[in-house]
Amino acid sequence: MNKRFAIGRIVAATVTVFALGACTLEPHYERPAAPMPASYPQYESTSAQAPVADLLADWRSFVQDSYLRQLIELALNNNRDLRQAALKVAQYEAEYRIVRAGLGPSITASGTHSVSHQSGTTTKSSSLELGTSAWEIDFFGRIRSLKDQALEQYLSTDAARRSTQISLISTTASEYLTWLSDRALLGVTERTVASYRDTYETTLRAANLGSGSMEDVQSARTSLTSAMSSLAAYRRAVEQDRNNLIAVIGCPLPDGFPDDRALPDEPLFATVPEGLPSTLLTERPDIIEAEHTLKSANAYVGAARAAFFPSVSLTATGGVASSGLSSLFKAGSGAWAFAPSISVPVFEFGSLRATLDAAEISKNIYIAAYEGTIQTAFKEVSNALVARATYVDQTAADAQYVDAAQQYYDIANSRFRGGLDSFLTLLTAQRTLFSAQTQLVSDRAAQQTNMVTLYTALGGGWRKDAEVEETAAK
Repeated sequence: MNKRFAIGRIVAATVTVFALGACTLEPHYERPAAPMPASYPQYESTSAQAPVADLLADWRSFVQDSYLRQLIELALNNNRDLRQAALKVAQYEAEYRIVRAGLGPSITASGTHSVSHQSGTTTKSSSLELGTSAWEIDFFGRIRSLKDQALEQYLSTDAARRSTQISLISTTASEYLTWLSDRALLGVTERTVASYRDTYETTLRAANLGSGSMEDVQSARTSLTSAMSSLAAYRRAVEQDRNNLIAVIGCPLPDGFPDDRALPDEPLFATVPEGLPSTLLTERPDIIEAEHTLKSANAYVGAARAAFFPSVSLTATGGVASSGLSSLFKAGSGAWAFAPSISVPVFEFGSLRATLDAAEISKNIYIAAYEGTIQTAFKEVSNALVARATYVDQTAADAQYVDAAQQYYDIANSRFRGGLDSFLTLLTAQRTLFSAQTQLVSDRAAQQTNMVTLYTALGGGWRKDAEVEETAAK
């Protein structure tokens, strides 16, 4: 009995070693060539440069405004979409561990002790055994391919979670900028209304004294009421912007937050440097997600291939049995059973071939999706870089336009009040100044928003999160 038991253990160990060293039928994965130039177009810029590693290491090094940092922290802590994305990552990680567990046997322990009495005879029996039931030995790598598929799905989900985080940062910053710019436009409109009201009252007094015309009065009144309408619209927009911002961060604005803050002249974000290599896009979360999805499809091709080959399962038990509990562990009480089985596909009417074809077609679909994601990302970054360079010139021209319009208004107002110019000249100067001031605010807001767009297009703060792939594969 001991000799046979030893032979069984040797056989089981041999099978296990063979299974661990078995091949896999997964296709060798090669990353598709990126369908994009090696670098972005170069654009002249006079702005200060920042090291790439410092800028892209974390969103805090990109966001220079302390108030916006507060809001982003609150959004990351309270946003329900991000919370769901994190829970999905945990779910897929658990599913990966379930599939990985299939590589090893499931061992159970059972024991019995029974006593029966019949016709004056008492019979006792006891047993204790460990066993595995229908353990599939992974000769052709089917389970390992499924494990690789589950791992890639988990990593893809984690990349999607990072995309959600970057999107949340971008949305918070954009809502904040909209609020600040509308507050700045509200301030411009309030000053314009005050100026129009002063002009209206001046022309009305002049008309009452006989030195002015009612035509001038009505023109001044038209400008005043139009500006008052814009004032009401901006007041509404500011309040709605505030509500939108509260909805994004998931809680009320923090205590002491400046509710009357307008868009500042200084930049709110760090400057992204020139000369970025386009290969940085391979670290963008949505591209990482697309590649892991492609790798998952590649692994499933291996599982579909392995289905053509025999499936070998093993049921084995080993333990002790005796006629009494007291003699359960005495010599000669050993018992074991070893029952391998094999299943070979014979007639499946083409279902295995169709499954493999579907898996390979799915892989080709994900290759095209991966390449399309890279092309879209390259376009987004290139467009944002173009906008960054041109916004510098545009806002500089806007500032000169405001300065010229202000001087034009000051001269026209002085000449009108001195009786040297017509009211039409003053009215034109007022409207020109209002248009120049609102254009400057709008373009500055667009310039700041474009920096958020560029940060998002570059993939945000991916470098710290890149450690996930290293730990997940362990």
